[in-house]
Amino acid sequence: MDLKTLLFLLSFIGCCAGEDVLPPGPVDAILGKNVTLKTLVDKPDYTVIIWNFNDGTVSGNVVTAAKGAGVTVSEEYTGRASMNETNGYLTLGPLKAEDSGEYTISIVIAGSPTKTGETELRVLVPVSDVAITSNMPDAIEFNSTVVLTCSAKGSFLKFTWLKGTTPIKADGNHFTVKDDELSSTLTIKDVLRKDLDAPIICTAANSLETERSAPYNVTVYYGPDEVTISPLNPPAVLRAKSNFSLTCTARSNPPASFAWYHDGQKLEMSGPVLTLEVIEKHGLGKKAEAYKCSATNAKTQRVVSSPAVSFSVMEAISGIKITGPTATLIAGNSTANLSCQETAGTVKSTTWSKDGKPLSAGGRLVFSSDMSSMMINPLQKEDNGQYMCQLTNPISTEKSTYKMVVNYGPESVKVTGPEAVEMNDNVEFFCTAASMPPANFTWKFNGTVMPVKAAQYKIEMARYKNSGTYTCEAHNPVTGKTIMHTHTLSVKEEGELDGLSDGAIAGIVIAILVALGAAIALIMYCRQKVPVESPY
Repeated sequence: MDLKTLLFLLSFIGCCAGEDVLPPGPVDAILGKNVTLKTLVDKPDYTVIIWNFNDGTVSGNVVTAAKGAGVTVSEEYTGRASMNETNGYLTLGPLKAEDSGEYTISIVIAGSPTKTGETELRVLVPVSDVAITSNMPDAIEFNSTVVLTCSAKGSFLKFTWLKGTTPIKADGNHFTVKDDELSSTLTIKDVLRKDLDAPIICTAANSLETERSAPYNVTVYYGPDEVTISPLNPPAVLRAKSNFSLTCTARSNPPASFAWYHDGQKLEMSGPVLTLEVIEKHGLGKKAEAYKCSATNAKTQRVVSSPAVSFSVMEAISGIKITGPTATLIAGNSTANLSCQETAGTVKSTTWSKDGKPLSAGGRLVFSSDMSSMMINPLQKEDNGQYMCQLTNPISTEKSTYKMVVNYGPESVKVTGPEAVEMNDNVEFFCTAASMPPANFTWKFNGTVMPVKAAQYKIEMARYKNSGTYTCEAHNPVTGKTIMHTHTLSVKEEGELDGLSDGAIAGIVIAILVALGAAIALIMYCRQKVPVESPY
């Protein structure tokens, strides 16, 4: 039976519609690429397999396969269609736009109903040329309506708008989106700066491809707003010739220009910073007066003023210095006078402190009536330390320090170290004494001066001859005082300090034996002296 006869007979054979032969469509494929239409029948034992095509206006056979006769490709599909004889898969390519349509398959199996199926193939034009255009290169916040249009090429396109990486959601009022077949329009009504503070990106996609536009930026001009002056609360009185300035800031795009006003009168200067130097050059600041700035945006034509601040200018205290004694000070013998003076400014208060703690009159300490000087009589060792004088007026505080050195001592000399050691032990003595300046040390052994001049005295591998008295003499070359302390050392036999020696143990044993013998002899003697009565 030839192929034409089979095709003729197929038209009279019933078909099976109760079993899926092809997967549900549509099947999407890219123009110029290949596609394979797969069957759901696993290796059918067919007599004939026929693939047909119908796009609603044109229909015809694509391929036919007969058992034992091979695969026949229709003339218009020669070189672009093939079929797998094992599973019936149909492969088409490279695809043309006119390949879109409905594909049907008929599988004739001897002794069984014919299996048929159909699916739709959509040949998609590749997504390309995705680009954004705008109705304006820049916009004014609150005033402008920005319209962005995304256009692209391709089939069955779906558009998505992003700000940076965040999807833009249409709300029907501020954001509206209108999609057409090859374009999408995003409209932003009364644009805000945050709407376009990141690049806008458009994506065009179908079921097989997604393409992104280049990031698109639209400049939004805004402000000035939140015009502030810093510091907002300056001191009521400023130090003359100090490094003080007022700074005006405002959020604005493009950056705002600034003007300054003094008690409502515009100053002949511009810029965001007004320095105290300029204020003084204008002869201002002798009394408390108000200052403010205004910010202007050349694009938005908006002008906004800052709050006003008020202050005056005064000369500060300067040239502060403490003078004190220059002679050597000795505890118990010397007196100290400290004086604190300035070269400029008016002093309103004076305070004194020592080592960070406030000082007050009393005992050995006396202040002058204006607190500009103090006297300590007599000095003691605890008067050593750093003294500070602080002068204050409404606009400044100045400090000066003076380090006082009171010489004293030595006192509380002491030698620390072991009183007894064993032969061959190493020995260390330490001599300490309170003294300013630090004391010089001299060591004596049994009254003889030793060559050691340090606070530490060492003996390596002690001998019996090292037993005796060790005297440390501490001398202060400034006060001329010398005091001493004596320490006694005894060198013992090895093991004596840890327990009894072998000789001592032997002596104890002998003594015990002698005592025991004496006791036994005494008992025997007593028994011999006691008379014994006869029982008769």
